[in-house]
Amino acid sequence: MHILMATSEAVPFAKTGGLADVSGALPLELAKLGLNTTLILPAYPQIYKAGIPLEPTGIQLQVPIGNKTVTGRLLLGHISPLPGSPAASGNRYLPGYDTADDNGCEVPVYFIEQSEYFDRPGLYQAGNEDFRDNCERFVFFSRAVMEAIRKLRFQVDVLHCNDWQTGLIPALLQLEYRGVPGLESAVSLMTVHNLAYQGMFWHWDMLLTGLDWKYFNWRQMEFFGNLNLLKTGLVFADAVSTVSPTYAQEIQTPTHGCGLEGVLQNKRDALFGILNGIDETVWNPATDAHLVKRYDAKSFLAGKAANKAALQKELGLPAEPNTPLVAFVGRLAEQKGIDLILELLRTWLPERPVQWVILGTGDAKAQEQLQQLAQRFPHKLAVKLEFSDPLAHRIEAAADLFLMPSRFEPCGLSQLYSLKYGTVPIVRATGGLIDTITDVTPATLANGSATGYRFSEYHPLALAEALDRAIGDYAQPAVWNGLVTTGMNQDWTWARSAREYQKLYERMLTKSRGKLRTQAQ
Repeated sequence: MHILMATSEAVPFAKTGGLADVSGALPLELAKLGLNTTLILPAYPQIYKAGIPLEPTGIQLQVPIGNKTVTGRLLLGHISPLPGSPAASGNRYLPGYDTADDNGCEVPVYFIEQSEYFDRPGLYQAGNEDFRDNCERFVFFSRAVMEAIRKLRFQVDVLHCNDWQTGLIPALLQLEYRGVPGLESAVSLMTVHNLAYQGMFWHWDMLLTGLDWKYFNWRQMEFFGNLNLLKTGLVFADAVSTVSPTYAQEIQTPTHGCGLEGVLQNKRDALFGILNGIDETVWNPATDAHLVKRYDAKSFLAGKAANKAALQKELGLPAEPNTPLVAFVGRLAEQKGIDLILELLRTWLPERPVQWVILGTGDAKAQEQLQQLAQRFPHKLAVKLEFSDPLAHRIEAAADLFLMPSRFEPCGLSQLYSLKYGTVPIVRATGGLIDTITDVTPATLANGSATGYRFSEYHPLALAEALDRAIGDYAQPAVWNGLVTTGMNQDWTWARSAREYQKLYERMLTKSRGKLRTQAQ
């Protein structure tokens, strides 16, 4: 089975969000399962910083964009978890990677080079403004992917597309490339990482796609008078996946469907939710170089105590080993529940013996309010208005509790990092947070399945009640230590996710081949 994954970003080459983590980790895990996997993305300037050797293929791509033809080039690199592979230099997958059962897997990565479109400091924006030609850039990329398949003479079984930037690919497969050798029986999967980002452009950009205007209709590519590339991918793909089972249900409702709930309801029989994983070569307290003391599920008491003391010293908080330390790491935005956290801090900081650490950037008003609170309560609240990956690791290792009171959360990764580091999550019951955190109740404590605290209503009092429950259990070492141990022993690796994707690919191909046999008869 040959899986070709098209994406606009992938670690370690270029990243703005979780899409890059998925696109970097999943292909390697699929390769370890024995699947022939290829990754393809734009050649941004950032790709050269990864330290992975790239070579020209000698292949030029002639791509029609509206009434012109744009030329691109194809470069080739590889990612591999194995020392000594062609990708070994600078490959972030190497440190601490368990190679015992990798079977020599290596994933080829093709890069579409077109300097006018992709030789820019940002992937999608300059400052906080989207590039005005984003539609043209990613129409080019989508068509270049299809031309690369043609030129490379690939036999592709599954075209795995990701987010709006690749939304045109399923339409191109169905409408133009079905007869191309190697694509006759290919199926397409459209994965939605966050439905809020849809690739919406004015109607005249339909000309850039090269597709007939008849497809610009409310059932296929049009959305309230605009061209919608994510909708295009959803409609034309053979199947749709998103990053958690609960989010797959939520996006079929008006509350979370972002206007596309009708499209997704029509695809419900081909809509699947598969949870993301975490890269344990990067997020693992037993091997994490950022920590003052490494630990695992058997040694977390000493490990977390040492890291807590070190972080308190680093951030200027009093050295109080028995005071609960509550953390938040992420964007300071309403989606992440920062408004709830601010309300909670105003109530708790004057009265409650709890320490807080917050790391992140975002809404200017939220940043200002956090700074003011930190000045008023310097012995209880430490605020870092930046993003530092090493500090994020140290916070996960040091904190006792981690807050994720999100309005919506397609999957979430921070709660998975927290489980791995023995930091108990407090989450709002939405999206992937429901699927990954089992609420503490008498029943779940008794059967050993509890991993954190959930609340439903998006309200400061609901968050406060969940935190109250957690603080009460923190004062009971037997209960708390069992909760931490259960969380640390969970399996949220990419290997688990890859097995689910393999099942989905096989299901799609079985269904497609059944249709082809029926048509042949």
